[in-house]
Amino acid sequence: MKQLIVLLLFAVSLVSCKTVQNSSAEAADLIVTNAKVAVMDNNRTTTEAIAVKDGKILKTGTTAEILKLKSDGTKVIDAKGRTLIPGLNDSHLHLTRGGRFYNAELRWDGVKTLKRALEMLKEQAERTPDGQWVRVIGGWSPYQFEENRFPTPEEINEATGDVPAFVLYLYSRGWLNKAGLKAMDIDENTEAPEGSKFEKGPDGKLTGVLLAEPNPGILYARIGGLPPLSEQEMVNGSKQFYRELNSFGITSGIDAGGGGHKFPKDYTGTKAIAEKGEMPIRLSYYLFPQNKGEEYAEFQEWMANNKIGQNGEIHLDHGYELEGGGEFLAWSVGDFENFLAPQPMLEDRPTWREDLKKILKLHSDNGWPFRIHATYGETIAHILDVIEEVNKETNGKLTSNRWLIDHAETIKDVELKRIKALNGGIAIQARMAYAGEYFVERYGAEKAKQAPPVKKMMDAGIPVGAGTDGTRVASYNPWPALYWLVSGKTVGGLQLAEASNKLTREEALYLYTKGSAWMSKEEDVKGTLENGMYADFTILSDDYFSVPEEQIKSLEAVLTVVNGKVVFGSKEYQKMNPPLPTIIPEWSPVKYYGGYQRQ
Repeated sequence: MKQLIVLLLFAVSLVSCKTVQNSSAEAADLIVTNAKVAVMDNNRTTTEAIAVKDGKILKTGTTAEILKLKSDGTKVIDAKGRTLIPGLNDSHLHLTRGGRFYNAELRWDGVKTLKRALEMLKEQAERTPDGQWVRVIGGWSPYQFEENRFPTPEEINEATGDVPAFVLYLYSRGWLNKAGLKAMDIDENTEAPEGSKFEKGPDGKLTGVLLAEPNPGILYARIGGLPPLSEQEMVNGSKQFYRELNSFGITSGIDAGGGGHKFPKDYTGTKAIAEKGEMPIRLSYYLFPQNKGEEYAEFQEWMANNKIGQNGEIHLDHGYELEGGGEFLAWSVGDFENFLAPQPMLEDRPTWREDLKKILKLHSDNGWPFRIHATYGETIAHILDVIEEVNKETNGKLTSNRWLIDHAETIKDVELKRIKALNGGIAIQARMAYAGEYFVERYGAEKAKQAPPVKKMMDAGIPVGAGTDGTRVASYNPWPALYWLVSGKTVGGLQLAEASNKLTREEALYLYTKGSAWMSKEEDVKGTLENGMYADFTILSDDYFSVPEEQIKSLEAVLTVVNGKVVFGSKEYQKMNPPLPTIIPEWSPVKYYGGYQRQ
C-alpha cells in the first residue's frame, strides 16, 4: 500500500511539474485587454484582447481568455475600449530619403491656411543660420488651405527676406526666393533642362517659379543643390522621422528609392540605425538608378554586390531588407505625374523600349523582383508589351518573382487583365488626394471617377497595396490616404471617385495591411493579427470603423507596437514612449513645429 501511495504522489508531482512547464511556455510577454481588436483575417474577426510572445501573436480572444496566458513576467496594457488594428504598411513611401532630409525640412503637411504656412516660413527664416536654407519639400496641396491657392513669389520673398528659400509643390513646380536664385547663381540666361523652364514675368525677369513641363529634373537639381546635413544629423533625423511614422500607426514601409537618392551613399542614416538593431519600423527597399543612360551599369553593380533579402552584412528578420529594382528602371520610360503639364508619351523617346527590355532581362537573369513607375494607361500598355516579350523569351522566369506597377491612375481594363495574367500586382498611392483638382482641370471630372480604378483592380483578383508616395508627392500621413480611398475626396474636399470606386473601411484597411505585405512577399508574416503573425499593431485615437467619414483623416495612434515592443506612446500611454535623442541641428524646423501639423 505504501508503495502504491508513493507511486501516486510521484505521478501527481510529474503532472504538476508538466503543468507548470506548459504554463510557463504558453505565458505571454505582452497582453492588451479591453480593446476592439480588428484581426483583419478572412472572416474580419473582431475580438477583445491580444497576447504576444517572442515578437509574434500568440492568441486573440476575449479579455478573460487572454488573461489566462498571463504570468508574473507578462506586461499588461489596458486599451480602455480603444480600437486596435494591424500596423499600417505603406507600400510606396520614400522612407530612407524622408529620414535623410527630415530635420532640415519645414513641413506644410496638414496646415489649414496659407496665412499660417507663410507665418511658419517667416519664423523659420529668422532662426535659419548663414549657409543654410528654408525648405518646404512637398507633401501639401494648395487646396488644403482655406485660401485655395498657391503662395505668390512676392509672399515667399516677403516672408523669407535675405535667407535663401525653396518651396516645392509635388514634382510640378517650385519657388526660389530672390536670395535662393542668387545663392544658386541662376539668372535670366540660365538654361533649364529639356521639358522644364524658369518662369519669367512680362518684364523678362525671373519670377522665381520653376516649372516642370513635365520633366522634374529642374526641381531635382534644386533639391540636390541644397546644403546637406551631417551624418549625425541624418541619423537623428531618421530616428525622428520613423517615430513620426509610428505616431500614425505605421509599422512597415516599402521604400521605392527616389531621384537624387543614391545607394548606398545616401542610405547611411537608416543603415546606422539598422546596424544597431534599433529599427522601429520594418523597412523593405528597392534600388532606383540615378544616372540617365547608365541605369544598366548601375543595376549590374548592385546585383553583383547585394543579395535580395539583406543589406551587406545586415540581415534582420524582415527589418531592413533589399527587395529588388525600381520604381524607375530606365529614365526613358518615366511618365511624370505632373497634372499641371501635358501627358508625356513614350513614343517621343526613341530608346525607351530597348532600354527597358535590356534592364528587365537583367532582372530576370539575376532573379530580382521589380516595380515600375507608370501613371498613364498608355504607358502601362507599352510597358506590358515589353514585359510580355521578355517573359516569353525567358520561359516565364521574369514574372516568376514578384513584380508590380506603381501608381496606375489611368490604367485601362484590358491592361488589368494583362497584369493579372502575368501574376503582377499594383501599388496605388494617394497622389490624386493632393493633385486631383489639377487632374480634373486637365482630363475632366468623368475620367477622375476611376482614377485609379481601385475597385476594378481588386475585383480582377490583382494583388493591390496602398500607400502615400510621401514625402514629396503627397504627405506621409496614411490617414488622409485612407480617407481618400473611403470617401473618394481630395484633401481639399473635391469629390473625385464615383460610388462604384469607393472602398469600405475594411477594404481600405486591408490594402494598407495585408495588401501591402504582398508587395514585399511578406503576406505570410504580417498584415493580420492571426496567431503566429508578427506582433505589429497600433491602438488608435478613435474608432476608425465608426467615426464620421471626415474624421478618418485626423486619426492617429496612441500606442504602436513593433515586434512585440512599444515603439510609440502618447496620451494615457505617454510614459511608455521610448526616449528619443534631442533634435539636431538646433535650428531644425522639426524642433519647433514637429512634422505633420495636427491642429
